[in-house]
Amino acid sequence: MNKIVEILKKEFQYMKRMDCILLYTFYKLSTRQDSKKVLFLSDSRDTISGNFEFIYKRLQKEDCILNTFLRKKLKTKKTFKEKRQLMKLIATSKYILVDDFYPLIYALHLRKNTEVIQVWHALGAYKAVGYARMGKVGGPTTYSLTHRNYTAAIVSSEAIRKDYARAFHMDKQKVYATGIPRTDIFFDKEYEENIKKRIYEKYPRLKNKKVILFAPTFRGNGQNTAYYDFSLLDFKKIEEKFKNDYVFIVRPHPFTKNLEDMPKENDFYMHLTEEREVNDLLFITDVLITDYSSVIFEYALLNRRTIFFVPDLEEYMASRDFFYPFEKYTYGEVAHNMEELIIAIEKGKVNQKKLKEFKEYFISSCDGNSTERFIHQFFKEL
Repeated sequence: MNKIVEILKKEFQYMKRMDCILLYTFYKLSTRQDSKKVLFLSDSRDTISGNFEFIYKRLQKEDCILNTFLRKKLKTKKTFKEKRQLMKLIATSKYILVDDFYPLIYALHLRKNTEVIQVWHALGAYKAVGYARMGKVGGPTTYSLTHRNYTAAIVSSEAIRKDYARAFHMDKQKVYATGIPRTDIFFDKEYEENIKKRIYEKYPRLKNKKVILFAPTFRGNGQNTAYYDFSLLDFKKIEEKFKNDYVFIVRPHPFTKNLEDMPKENDFYMHLTEEREVNDLLFITDVLITDYSSVIFEYALLNRRTIFFVPDLEEYMASRDFFYPFEKYTYGEVAHNMEELIIAIEKGKVNQKKLKEFKEYFISSCDGNSTERFIHQFFKEL
């Protein structure tokens, strides 16, 4: 009975996308694919940023035609005109790049020589995603269309190719350890200085204070239900303890909906949700407080202090889980409650041995040359 239900659910996913399937089929039959055409697709970002930005800028130097189709707002539905435009772009593009879930692409029967490359927005292998969540609430089933049609994916180290192959239901041979293009900035001193200058000019009070960056990931099954329980922290106590020496930046995951629950901005607390790329904020951060966010991999490249604030660890493991035992990730202090968090901010240190092992296993391919390796791997003919 369960098998029949799941098959019906799969068929419903096709029916739900039928307008796009028909439009794509029409353009596939009536147009030609252009071998120089590259399409960047995202339903989670409205600008060319993250991995897209580095790949896009590098491809501008090559003989190719670049197109983008990004999400204007998370809740905005595509009009018929936009769907028609999108399906024509997909039908005529040789290369299609996505950096997150992209449901429309999963239901299409693409041309055989179309390359769909998943340049996943997060690096490392931390919280389970895709088919690594099978059996969990909100996870896919065997009959799900999720993550179909990828011809390749990239990861941050050789060791985790198998994990992304599992997550995306792919052959491991199609997962490439090119490194993650957007991490190239951590090896670019000029970029670092320019970012610091921009941020200090925009937020001058950061310049003469040490900075705590609080960057937790969301809870919930996706962007429509994403939230963070800010009541887990005693913001008044934190301010009283550290206001003389620190500025505290609150930067939740972009999907997080309940931003009204964040502490009010004042001389100590700053809301920087408008800063789309959290990586830029890492350059001016002295102490990172996070939980299950992949930002731990980027910050490890700077060899600075990370505190893992995980008061809901058991609950999170039961609902979401990780690719590896939690202890494999913790190269910094682990705080399960407010008392431990205060002590960690005051006295916490980096475990240098664990940090070295962590970097070698999860991010060894991120060395400042990831964008170039990506281009040579997938765009040799251009």
